[in-house]
Amino acid sequence: MKKTNIKYWVMFAVAITAMSELTAQRSYWDKIENRESTLGVAEVYQKITTPDFQLKLVKASQTVAALRPNNELGFDYTPGERLEIRDKDSLYHLGDINLRIKGASGEWKNYSTASNRAPVTPLSIRDSILAAADLANTLPKDIPVTIKRFYEIDNGQLVMRFEITNKQNTPVEIGALGVPMIFNNILEGKSLTETHKHNVFFDPYIGKDAGYLEVKRLSGKGPALLVLPKENMSFEAYRPLLEDPTPKSIVFEGFHEWMVYSKAYAENEWKGVEQWNQPTSYVLSPNETKNYALRFVLSEGVKNIQETLVKEDHPLVIGVPGYVVPQDVKAGLFVNYKSEVSSIEVYPKGALQVKENGTTPSGLQKYMVQGKKWGRARLTIIYGDGVEQTVNYKVIKPEAEVIKDFGHFLTTEQWYENPNDPFGRSPSPISYDYEKKEQVTQDSRVWISGLSDEGGAGSWLGAIMKQLVQPDRGEIKKLQQFIDETLWGNIQHSEGEKKYGVKKSVFYYEPDSLPKGTYDENINYTTWAAWDHKHANDTGRSFNYPHVAAAYWVMYRLARYHNGLVDNREWDWYLKNAYHTIIAMMDQAPYYAEFGQMEGSVFLFILKDLKNENYSEMASVLEERMKQRADHWKALDYPFGSEMPWDSTGQEEVYTWTDYFGYEYKANITLNAILAYMPTMPHWAYNGNARRYWDFLYGGKAGETSRVERQIHHYGSGINAIPVLKQYRKTPDLYLLKVGYGGLLGSISNITQDGFGPAAFHSYPSSLKIDGISGDYGSGFYGYAVNSATYITQDEELGWLAFGGNLTQKGDVVEVEITTAAKSKVYVGPKKLWLTLDAGSFKKVAYNTHTKEVTVTLNGKTTYTPNAYLRTENTIDLPYKKVRGANEIPLQNKPLQISIK
Repeated sequence: MKKTNIKYWVMFAVAITAMSELTAQRSYWDKIENRESTLGVAEVYQKITTPDFQLKLVKASQTVAALRPNNELGFDYTPGERLEIRDKDSLYHLGDINLRIKGASGEWKNYSTASNRAPVTPLSIRDSILAAADLANTLPKDIPVTIKRFYEIDNGQLVMRFEITNKQNTPVEIGALGVPMIFNNILEGKSLTETHKHNVFFDPYIGKDAGYLEVKRLSGKGPALLVLPKENMSFEAYRPLLEDPTPKSIVFEGFHEWMVYSKAYAENEWKGVEQWNQPTSYVLSPNETKNYALRFVLSEGVKNIQETLVKEDHPLVIGVPGYVVPQDVKAGLFVNYKSEVSSIEVYPKGALQVKENGTTPSGLQKYMVQGKKWGRARLTIIYGDGVEQTVNYKVIKPEAEVIKDFGHFLTTEQWYENPNDPFGRSPSPISYDYEKKEQVTQDSRVWISGLSDEGGAGSWLGAIMKQLVQPDRGEIKKLQQFIDETLWGNIQHSEGEKKYGVKKSVFYYEPDSLPKGTYDENINYTTWAAWDHKHANDTGRSFNYPHVAAAYWVMYRLARYHNGLVDNREWDWYLKNAYHTIIAMMDQAPYYAEFGQMEGSVFLFILKDLKNENYSEMASVLEERMKQRADHWKALDYPFGSEMPWDSTGQEEVYTWTDYFGYEYKANITLNAILAYMPTMPHWAYNGNARRYWDFLYGGKAGETSRVERQIHHYGSGINAIPVLKQYRKTPDLYLLKVGYGGLLGSISNITQDGFGPAAFHSYPSSLKIDGISGDYGSGFYGYAVNSATYITQDEELGWLAFGGNLTQKGDVVEVEITTAAKSKVYVGPKKLWLTLDAGSFKKVAYNTHTKEVTVTLNGKTTYTPNAYLRTENTIDLPYKKVRGANEIPLQNKPLQISIK
């Protein structure tokens, strides 16, 4: 019974308001605080100053009590502020170690320095050793090895080293060895200002000998901490420390450990799951001693991490356009390491084609990488000095095929038709369970089946946003039905005092008001998430409005810039409805409207189109209302909260409007915060992956995977890429392009071969798979749809690069064949030229390095698109009629070339 209650708490007890969530968490903290203290914090601390840090150790345990950079001693990378609460058995601290060892019995047995605390035995220190201890007292008596831990200085850097010796006269196999990475990501009880000042997030590059951990302050400012392998610390796996009782929730995603060996877990808890790296073990011979060491290095800032790695002689590779590789893209891989590449291995065999491709202007070795088999793939680079580096790729279909499959799946497998549906959801693209291969028409979290909230609106939002990228007349006809029969008048009020208000859900749980048998008796409808009709009908959740506004905006675009694609309503109805939906958000949902909204960037697109249409009064009202919100954000230290105490989805809109109104300082604060939780590293899952860790509870499949867990390319990746790439176009910086494009392609990386778009990918090594239902994916696809573009740039170190195309160079001409699905946006770096099409598509773009001339080639006309509408942010005169600020270009049956000087 107790286990069941805990399960339901994990799934549903995060309260509707932040206050009730924090109250619930407090009780769990109280339980920990009331346990017996075993770490020895009541005794003396030991403080040590190194060239970079002030290191504070608990004298009894010699675990880390604080790690402060010397240039800011008021800041601690570790959760030292909670040390007197977390000083109990089984709570991990930096300096702990976990092992799983197989002895003569043939069974794996766990050993941990955290399980049963006891004072360790100090060892004498000399030379570069700062502190040392024999850990035998805090380990089980039957452990077949001795473990000593040393804190030392090597070349001016802090090193933590474990010395492990087999004390038996028979070999022992170490099947798991992990060092817990305990840094201060506990946000409980803090304001946004406090979290950005005191807390960190950390991201792993699970890349074997080239792996590392980057620890960054939430503000994105100040030095970043890098944990690097020093000796025998191959980063093989990243295990969540689920046994640590620190309460996990929306304010704490949990701790992980850096695993050197993981075979013992692969044979048990992770059995049958393809890991990021091949699981290994190590057989320690009798009396053999082996050292495992990590070093702690400071990088000047987040953007300096990769140059710091080079400075530290750490292997570095850079992938262009990243590590999600469409099969028609010839990706680049640039290797920067002191030792030559000895060999490259591909797993699964034939999944990738890798060819040497010369060197860069700065002498880096180049490779061409092309995806051949759909799915995950691993590249293992073996260097001449024996160092092994793994690069995890995701091979996808060409973008156009991915998007085509996505649209088809949504309008066939996910297309719900039931004229007798008591909730009025027919017709619509509805949530889908990919594991069961069935539509989700009931869920205890009513919004999942209720076509609203991110978790329920995701499917129809994705289906409509797909048309912006790749319009399909058959799909649009279905979506017109959805708008006329389900969206307008049901999801959104079409009349009365709540007109334009958007409901929280159209599905609800109220068995007394509906016929017997309406609800599935096997579903638990006793939780707070099973809203009744009154609560489901509430229009006070602002985050529901952008989905509807975005849908109307896309339909306006299709009706206005194409012929015959939309025929149920006039273009102006859609644009005006988009406007009124935004105003209704601020009038009917004023509290949450104070925060940045996911997909809120669409409000600026709508404003610009109102201006293009000379709807001056509506444009003026909208601009003034948005300025009021932006002024509010300007006055806040960190203006991007939400329903949650901390969030990663409001930054998109906050950046959009603070940038628009010229509040550059606040836009930069927002951008820096994004870069703190959105890294770039050689791994498709983490490259451009915006942090999110609670939406498997709210938008994922119910059951064992409904948990607090770092999500891989949740919708945050797609929407956070919007401000990052916008800033790149303003201030070209390759770091921004790598991060932004990682998020952009990451947003479509989880779409299956047959077109299903899942909520996200599970990062736990016990899963490493997509989530079972569609959930809130539509918001991520919105990010892809409005942000997909080709970028052409020249980097001093890497040379000419193309993100979103295949680049060739002949003499003075650099030419890029466009490979994005929409083929509607191109940025030409040397001229800072941003070209966008409201209709039509680019085939290729050429840049003459001598004459500085840009030549674009447009694809031929189609039945629905006889004209292209080209916009340029730069003042450029072209011999075409201006229509609503765009150049109207009559297309031909064959490709058309246009020169831009």
